[in-house]
Amino acid sequence: MAKSRTGLISTGIAVLSFLLIIIAFSTPYWLETDDRLKHPKFKRIGLWEVCFIEFKEPHFWYDTTFSSCWWIFEEEFYVIFDFLLPGWFVCVQFFFTLCFTLHLIALGCVSLYMICSRENYRFIHLLVFLGGTLNIAAFSGTIAVYIFGLYGDGRDWMPNWEHNNIGWSYALAVIGVIGSYISGTLYLIEARRHKIKRDRAEKSLGRHSSI
Repeated sequence: MAKSRTGLISTGIAVLSFLLIIIAFSTPYWLETDDRLKHPKFKRIGLWEVCFIEFKEPHFWYDTTFSSCWWIFEEEFYVIFDFLLPGWFVCVQFFFTLCFTLHLIALGCVSLYMICSRENYRFIHLLVFLGGTLNIAAFSGTIAVYIFGLYGDGRDWMPNWEHNNIGWSYALAVIGVIGSYISGTLYLIEARRHKIKRDRAEKSLGRHSSI
């Protein structure tokens, strides 16, 4: 059950990418304000949590002020859902959740890969499925980070946009997505290498059988 160097490298990168993805998925530092503003209304936001400081409803339809950190779907936020959850941000949430979910599936496949013998006739299928899952996850993550990078720090979303910067959670998401592409591609390369070896072995066995 010894694995090749390529397989071990791809496994290490896949596990590291998953750790980065799960940290980015769960931490509220996709966008944050800098320290130059004395009284910021916005502090930071992630996919599922937002922090305000005496932030008032922007349409002035309600006399409501938001402070502290809240779950982004908190009932009290219903008066600012159109501001807080624009369509592009919902797309970011959806595609990065899909990326995270596919990584969970890939993690289970990585465990199977580590205990599966290369002599198993489904070994190549496992490698192809694993590589394909990671590449699809990476593609979904790419859509999410691209959209957020395009609109996240724009002037049409959070207040004091000129003091808002992309945060470290977003940076981890980008690195995790890149790692997913690398590990997925390496698994597909490994699958092709094993398929070529298996085809050669079967042809060789066929020749010996015919003699």
